Amino acid sequence: MPSRRPSRPALRRAFQATVLLSVLGIAPFTWAWLTSSGHRTVAGPRPGWEQRVPAAPVALVLGAAVRYGEPTPMLARRLDIAAALHRAGRVRVLLLSGADHGPGYDEPAVMRAYLLDRGVPGEAIVSDPAGYDTWDSCVRARKVFGADRVIVVSQVFHLPRAVTLCRMAGLEPFGVGDDSSVTWPVGTYGYALREFPASVKAFFDAVVLRSRPRLTGPPQTSLREALARP
Repeated sequence: MPSRRPSRPALRRAFQATVLLSVLGIAPFTWAWLTSSGHRTVAGPRPGWEQRVPAAPVALVLGAAVRYGEPTPMLARRLDIAAALHRAGRVRVLLLSGADHGPGYDEPAVMRAYLLDRGVPGEAIVSDPAGYDTWDSCVRARKVFGADRVIVVSQVFHLPRAVTLCRMAGLEPFGVGDDSSVTWPVGTYGYALREFPASVKAFFDAVVLRSRPRLTGPPQTSLREALARP
């Protein structure tokens, strides 16, 4: 028997559902992009980009994957940007927020070692080992470490979501990003596509659910003490 063709009402409902799902997928990304507009810039490649970054007490450096005790290239670029901001006097303390999954995988420890090797003084570095995702990093920077104004350091494709989440967490952020599409175009475009579902999660975390970080813990004084040093 020949298969029955879908009726016009069924096709209309399917089309409407497709449009609705597309809007729901794009809307959170648009929300993040517009909310962060005017609050982010690109680092380099020409000298002097640091002067486009407003001075702030803290740089919130968001973690990423590490391998064999070394930062991956994208994470290394974030750290290079943070070090340049510190050398230029745009920030005083670097708050390294990443995941510590135990022996053998500790993002903040690897990040700290990389910065120390490049001349950033240890007293200017504070680590948050419970930055398991961007929302956790922003909330903990505000509620656990007591940060207020921060420069958020990541890649350009990540900045709209990162800056928006930090604003929703009560921080006053400005984002600086590495344009990784120049050096790693394939990987960058793959990560950029992931920003669409990640922005949906971000919207639910920050607006709908006001999610708590995976770990909260008592307030930490390490950031305040680092900022108090002459």
